[in-house]
Amino acid sequence: MEGERDALLNKNKALLARSVSHAQDELKSFRTWLKWMCVDQSDGWTAFLSWSVFVVLAIVVPCLSHFLLACSDCDSRHSRPYDTIVQLSLSTLAGLSFICLSHFVRKYGLRRFLFLDKLCDESETVRKGYTNQLNRSLKILFIFVVPCFTVECAYKIWWYSSGGTRIPFLGNVILSDTVACILELCSWLYRTVVFFLVCSLFRLICYLQILRLQDFAQVFQVDSDVESVLREHLRIRRHLRIISHRYRAFILFSLIIITASQFASLLMTTRSTANLNIYKTGELALCSVSLLAGLMILLRSATRITHKAQAVTCLAAKWHVCATIDSFDTTEAETPVSRVPVNQVFPVTSDESDADDVGDEEDELDNTKLVPSYAYNTISFQKRQALVTYFENNRAGVTIYGFMLDRTSLHTIFGIELSLVLWLLGKTIGIS
Repeated sequence: MEGERDALLNKNKALLARSVSHAQDELKSFRTWLKWMCVDQSDGWTAFLSWSVFVVLAIVVPCLSHFLLACSDCDSRHSRPYDTIVQLSLSTLAGLSFICLSHFVRKYGLRRFLFLDKLCDESETVRKGYTNQLNRSLKILFIFVVPCFTVECAYKIWWYSSGGTRIPFLGNVILSDTVACILELCSWLYRTVVFFLVCSLFRLICYLQILRLQDFAQVFQVDSDVESVLREHLRIRRHLRIISHRYRAFILFSLIIITASQFASLLMTTRSTANLNIYKTGELALCSVSLLAGLMILLRSATRITHKAQAVTCLAAKWHVCATIDSFDTTEAETPVSRVPVNQVFPVTSDESDADDVGDEEDELDNTKLVPSYAYNTISFQKRQALVTYFENNRAGVTIYGFMLDRTSLHTIFGIELSLVLWLLGKTIGIS
């Protein structure tokens, strides 16, 4: 008895040790990345350095680039008529991302913000899946940023090397152009990475909740009691509310800023006097691609987790139906009646061929498999019905100030955006 107790205590200590932050834990790469990007605010000195770098790279350098390097008398290749939209869009989103990230890290700490302090309460499957995704998150960040930065480098190097500016503020034209080019590239990289970093963290947090929902779906495959199922679902709903509360302002303002940026770009490029070519609009197109990619990460992560959370209702209803049918079959077995075999009415097809068509869309939450009878044989009809009713009236998901961010919301956003685009095109180029 004492041996089992000691083993249980040692196991609990090992799990609790994961919730304590230390220098060599799974967040080591994230902390290193935050320090290199100068967004670490763990003490007074790093906070001062972080804000100083932000002011220089997100405000000062873009302003100097726009007002001092704007070439009004340049040829058609080197003029930058859309630089205002590019600089305002990147700096505004970088400012929003930096303020939100600073608030998150300062108020919650990186470990608590990523829900790693609660990971000791999860199953081994959830812990391993989340740790693997944590290690992949920075790679995903590079996948989005590196191609755009490569194109930006090529454009800036061409612009400066081909005579875009001739302001020898360091006494030498070549040295001045080199320094200005490096500063502009650092500013662009800093603003873009800060925005994508916050988007990637949101995607990572949503992935944890998806893992938990998939693990939660296992309760319908085993003999579970209704109270434990209800408690676990309430815990997941609470975490989803926490995520919504933390990220709602960032998602809303990102959507507004990016929408305003795209409409301003559309208005400028569809004017009758606009002279469009790759040299003038290339940087504007690159900025739009970067911003829309970040917005896609946010909306896709939010709608995906909402879809998975709402799929629990379908799973519970299927669980209830299978249990009800099984109970009626057991009752009616004492009075045999003549019935047509189900296989003759609804022919059974091969599950393997269907699985190939579905691909990765099916998981523990979304599938067409029947629930085994041992998963509900000890639960009464009234309890199952009450649980299904609870799921139907308490849909979980990511919300923005009370509005559920699901696929229907995406359709609504798309419809509004399309209407505004058509209205704007009707005012500029006469589309009716």
